[in-house]
Amino acid sequence: MLKYENLKQKPREFLAATGVTDEEFQILLPNFARGYEILYPKNLTFQGKARQRGVGGGVRGTLPQLAQRLLFTLVYQKTNPLQTMHGLQFGLSQAQTNYWIHRL
Repeated sequence: MLKYENLKQKPREFLAATGVTDEEFQILLPNFARGYEILYPKNLTFQGKARQRGVGGGVRGTLPQLAQRLLFTLVYQKTNPLQTMHGLQFGLSQAQTNYWIHRL
């Protein structure tokens, strides 16, 4: 499974998979985080309704960190794989992959 923490230690593979270096990735990450926070504020649910419980409860997803979400997006944009194949790379089903592609 592709993970940012593992891939960042392999510069050639990181560049081949994403189209950017780790230094460029680090520049993109804060902007990606700001955009994600604007689209999905922590005080609202994914459906845009006010939260009844605090953030962080429930099951941990396969893409919990923003770095992993950005990696997911960049690899998809660079390689344009079938959703099933992209899901296999990140440990997701085709349906979950479709969800994250459209969300991110």
